[in-house]
Amino acid sequence: MMAQNSFYDSVGGHDTFAKLVHVFYQGVATDDVLRPMYPEEDLGPAEQRMLMFLEQYWGGPTTYQEQRGHPRLRMRHMPFAVTPQARERWLTHMRAGVESLKLPPLQEATLWDYLERAAHSMVNSA
Repeated sequence: MMAQNSFYDSVGGHDTFAKLVHVFYQGVATDDVLRPMYPEEDLGPAEQRMLMFLEQYWGGPTTYQEQRGHPRLRMRHMPFAVTPQARERWLTHMRAGVESLKLPPLQEATLWDYLERAAHSMVNSA
């Protein structure tokens, strides 16, 4: 029996997710609403954490779990006021990342559906 490829593998693995996250953080770097939510001077560590999380979520390496434990996304975002405006800015930059990948429509829709749901679930302030 052949093993099924994960979504991670089917969209191009590490290179695809690295590009997605890099394009996203290029937008965050100049965003006056989102940038203050990243206390580190350099966005590199945040970019690496998101890359590891997304790779693991979509069936790639489990480095995130090994280094940081369970994702606990809502808990990790609680120190920040994630407003509907912040959610929309996050989605704007993530949309740019997704579009940069030029994925086939079904794969793009699958990825975008998750990202939209994730963004909506992180809102914790009016």
